[in-house]
Amino acid sequence: MNVTMYDKLLQLPLFQGLCTNDLTHILEKVKLHFQNHKAGTCLLQQGTPCNQLLFLLDGSLTAEREDSECGFVLGEELEAPLIIEPYSLYGMHTRHTASYFAHTDVNVVAINKSYILTVLAKYPIFQLNVLNLLSNRAQAVQERTWNAHGRDIYEKINNFLLLRCQRPTGSKTLRIRMEDLAALIGETRINVSKVLNEYQLKGLAKLSRKAILIPEVEALTHYAVAHQANTIDEQE
Repeated sequence: MNVTMYDKLLQLPLFQGLCTNDLTHILEKVKLHFQNHKAGTCLLQQGTPCNQLLFLLDGSLTAEREDSECGFVLGEELEAPLIIEPYSLYGMHTRHTASYFAHTDVNVVAINKSYILTVLAKYPIFQLNVLNLLSNRAQAVQERTWNAHGRDIYEKINNFLLLRCQRPTGSKTLRIRMEDLAALIGETRINVSKVLNEYQLKGLAKLSRKAILIPEVEALTHYAVAHQANTIDEQE
């Protein structure tokens, strides 16, 4: 393995802090499966068993999660370096929660689940990295859930997205009917349509038939926060 590949592996959250010698010893015992995928290729499908750690080394993926009961699909672009759903390896539900497609040409490496406990868990730094990764995700989900009430329609739309995103940044695509979105956030279709068209005029979203493209969801968050602050100022 060349130096560049070592450097890329050491950038991944689970390997950060490991010295080169430790990583060398790990790679002598752990079988790595390197894969190259062309743009548009499906790497994983929602609902399939999660039996390996999959690391995105180069490129970007599109993650799509479908809610068949409520009738919508949320897509988001995820950049390297990335570990795909490490939280799905163990627990009650060990299946992938989304489908993953190569947005660009990508390089990935896979490690079988069996090596996690037999080899990797013997390194304290790896253990700490796993705990930090899972704890950070749990804390982020708790914070989003706690603040998910939404004082106005801007916050409701924003919170609807953030509660379902893996990352609170980057491009998101929501494929949903306007009336379904309105019902899910407890608003009228007219009000939802009005706000979404406002977002489009501001360059915060692009609307098409049954789809809402948000280039930068963080910009939508800032706009919702600013709107709420202006409303409070006007009331005072």
